[in-house]
Amino acid sequence: MKKLALHLKILIGMLFGVLFGLALSFINGGGDFISDYIKPFGTIFINLLKLIAIPLILASLIKGVSDLKDIAKLSQMGGRTILIYVSTTLTAVMIGLILVNSIQPGKSISVETREELVEAYATDADQKREAAAKQQEAGPLKALVDIVPSNIFAAASNNRNMLQIIFFALFFGIGMILLPEETGKPVKAFFDSFNAIILKLIDLIMLAAPYGVFALLAALVVEAPSLELFQALALYAITLLLGLAAMIMVYALLVKIFTKRNPSSFFKGIAPAQLLAFSTSSSAATLPVTMECVEENLGVDKEVSSFVLPIGATINMDGTSVYQGVAAVFIAQAFGLDLSLSAQLGIIFTATLASIGTAAVPSAGIVMLVIVLAQAGIPEAGLALIFAIDRPLDMCRTVVNVTGDAAVSMMVGKSIGKLKD
Repeated sequence: MKKLALHLKILIGMLFGVLFGLALSFINGGGDFISDYIKPFGTIFINLLKLIAIPLILASLIKGVSDLKDIAKLSQMGGRTILIYVSTTLTAVMIGLILVNSIQPGKSISVETREELVEAYATDADQKREAAAKQQEAGPLKALVDIVPSNIFAAASNNRNMLQIIFFALFFGIGMILLPEETGKPVKAFFDSFNAIILKLIDLIMLAAPYGVFALLAALVVEAPSLELFQALALYAITLLLGLAAMIMVYALLVKIFTKRNPSSFFKGIAPAQLLAFSTSSSAATLPVTMECVEENLGVDKEVSSFVLPIGATINMDGTSVYQGVAAVFIAQAFGLDLSLSAQLGIIFTATLASIGTAAVPSAGIVMLVIVLAQAGIPEAGLALIFAIDRPLDMCRTVVNVTGDAAVSMMVGKSIGKLKD
């Protein structure tokens, strides 16, 4: 396996994980064996990736900003990055709404199936509603307040505080730019070395990637819900997957138009990150690999990748945006509700803002979906309808999120002359 490319090793690990999980699911006690002795290795692998996420963002952003040596360059890059991210997010929500209104998957849900799902996942739905209620009660500017940490060490103790880490890193980097070069030189040297060490740690962690994804996929197979529930939600899943595929095509088109690159070379270069995103369902956990792929395989300068990708992992959730549009209308259809044009325009606006505030961790999007449902007047109990199949679809959404981050980094890099031919 040493001679194989990383993405092929990860793909083999995923395949064997699925086959192993299927084989043991037919053996008495096989599921318990995987949960007790296989799944923990997948959890360890994810924890290693999460462990490195905050140090990576801190080191790479401070290094990237300080390398610019000019506030004008920072504002130029930042403006283009945010504009492109918001544009792709709006596109994603609209694609989701167009597809779900055309296919109407919610009309296929019977009353009996709806009641069965609501009863089976009522507890999970209640927990997500409580989490969303806390966010709604906090006030309209709470998200803005939360960006600025009161204590950087407390903020760095939780991966959900990515925006606070990004704010501090940008603020710190700006301070370095504004000082005379000689004054900030020792600190810059420290962060340059710190960043190099983190990148080496990523290389070490990725040696375990094929085995980590093997454990994750084996556990997913044995813990999957019954086939009956999957059949009831098949049309919903197909609609969402079509939306995600459409967003992948949008990225390919953007890469072709703005960078003049062949989309096939783009997808080949980002493949290891996509496979890892699928396995972990976390943009933050995948960030180290995304940065490595973008820099080494796609030719994006570190100055760009270290700025664009950490921000993208936090605010660019196009896969989640497609999902929120599809899921909200699907639930409304399942409950026999006809959403007006204004209600669906409200979904576009709310889903766009919600995706920006969505944490880059597994299943975080479903918490933000509660806010979207509340805004549109859709019964929040409908969350239970989609819990059964949410995990595998979350894996697919994360692939789109990571692919979007990579595409935008190439576009920004090309626009400022920081993309290698």
